[in-house]
Amino acid sequence: MDLKGYEQEKFGIADIIRSAQAVDTKDQDLAQECRDLLTRLAEDRFNLLVVGRFSRGKSTLMNAILGGDLLPTGIVPLTSVITTVRYGSRKQVVLHFNGRGLTRDVPLAQLGEYVTQQSNPGNIKNLAYAEIELPVEILRRGFFFVDSPGLGSAIVENTETTERFLPEADAFVLVTSYDSPLSEEEDRILHRIRVTNKRLFVVVNKQDTVREEDRKQAFTFIAERLKRFAFSEAPQIFSLSAREALQAKLATDKSALEASGLQSFEDELLRFLTEERAQAFLANLYSRTGTLLAQWSQRMQKPGLDDPFMPLMERLRALRETDVVPAERQGSSIEGETPKSSVSLQFERRAGCRICGAVLNDIFQFLSKYQYEMTINPEAQREHAVRGGFCPLHTWQYENISSPYGVCTSYPQLVHRIAGELEHIAVSGQDAGSLSSEMKDLLATAKTCKVCEVRVGSERRAIRSAATAAHEVASAGRGGLGACCLPHLAAVTAALGPGEAAQTLLHAHAYLLERTAEDLQRYALRHDALRRYLTSEEERRASEVALLLLAGHRSVNAPWSVDTIL
Repeated sequence: MDLKGYEQEKFGIADIIRSAQAVDTKDQDLAQECRDLLTRLAEDRFNLLVVGRFSRGKSTLMNAILGGDLLPTGIVPLTSVITTVRYGSRKQVVLHFNGRGLTRDVPLAQLGEYVTQQSNPGNIKNLAYAEIELPVEILRRGFFFVDSPGLGSAIVENTETTERFLPEADAFVLVTSYDSPLSEEEDRILHRIRVTNKRLFVVVNKQDTVREEDRKQAFTFIAERLKRFAFSEAPQIFSLSAREALQAKLATDKSALEASGLQSFEDELLRFLTEERAQAFLANLYSRTGTLLAQWSQRMQKPGLDDPFMPLMERLRALRETDVVPAERQGSSIEGETPKSSVSLQFERRAGCRICGAVLNDIFQFLSKYQYEMTINPEAQREHAVRGGFCPLHTWQYENISSPYGVCTSYPQLVHRIAGELEHIAVSGQDAGSLSSEMKDLLATAKTCKVCEVRVGSERRAIRSAATAAHEVASAGRGGLGACCLPHLAAVTAALGPGEAAQTLLHAHAYLLERTAEDLQRYALRHDALRRYLTSEEERRASEVALLLLAGHRSVNAPWSVDTIL
């Protein structure tokens, strides 16, 4: 199982719980029991507490794992403040204050103003903890780093704060280094970690600063020292250089990353997360959900096929026995799953689709000028009347940018013309078929609407531009492209024809749609669990994004046609 598969199993369990809750929506006991399970699913996260003395390289190590120079380093000494690292749509820090329930968002660059002894001596600003939000894939899947205040500083509260957080951790990473491995302060925290009976990983950092022979001696010393603590499961020790690992990640140098020692640590961390911790969590939820279904099945006292909980128990059993992620999609790194190409998609914020966005912009520019022209130019008004006006969609787009005065000065000729035509049809005594045909001729269509002409031309230009950009990016092997809605994606791929450019474009859109589907599932789960405050910006926008990707913007891809109505 990988992290994606783990999440999908959680969503599958949540779907079954929702179905159970829907059996009797008026039963408050059933609703509460279901909500308790959904809350457990929604709040699931993996807290990895990173501890160690100052200057051991904790922040550099986390930056290396996250794959970028994201967290500030060298901020010492810290106040007695826990700093968590979680997923967010943009880089920022959310400050949580003691006792007031207040939060404040500040740029990441200002973190030092709240967590350093110089700027916040003795934590006089009463900060409870600082929450760093980063748009990094591994964090999106529930992975939380917890960066504790450094051990052994002159600030006693630092060590006490770290020790108070120990019960919240799912696993620990003790970062020491070759220059002075396992100090007395680290011995003290090791005793406390042993009592929690949680998994411990020991990282010996700065291997690039010592010779191979000295490295072996220090490694042996640490291994022997750890035996004194009598851990129920011997901690694994990893030798690495966080600095070299970060440089390798930034340069995408696989051989340098392997030499840094980080890869073996990441592999074991991910294995523990997906094979031990995740499996234990799922086993517990499967058991609790199965117990709920069985108990309510007994309460219903409806034998056989009449029992609404029996099919749900079958679904739960099938989910547990089925690998929800196809084998060809399994496998991921500590940084999370990545698209099959290095092409990224930019989602146009207003329209979603780059083609829809271009069309909307061109229509706005045209209507902005044309509505003024119709206000002052009788010839423009006459042409508008002859054409039958705009189609219904563009009539209301015109109204959005015009004013009552603009409509009153622009539309009299058209309204007079329609009135005359109706009067003529009324007295003509035509049969029903002819009458319907005459009425249809009064309606503006895409063939007569002037804005539709603008839309068609704009759409064609935008599709050609998108196809050209896709060819260029595919040839370069990397780059950014604007996302397309499904109707326009079909048009762009048709323009591209079969080949690498079309494949690259489709892979990138498949990845974006997968992410959007997961955001939909996360939002629904947290909504059901009454935990909407846990949602990210992407999850809150997922419903809008999904519909924009599937159908395009409502002002471009009209949901109906006059021709189909009549």
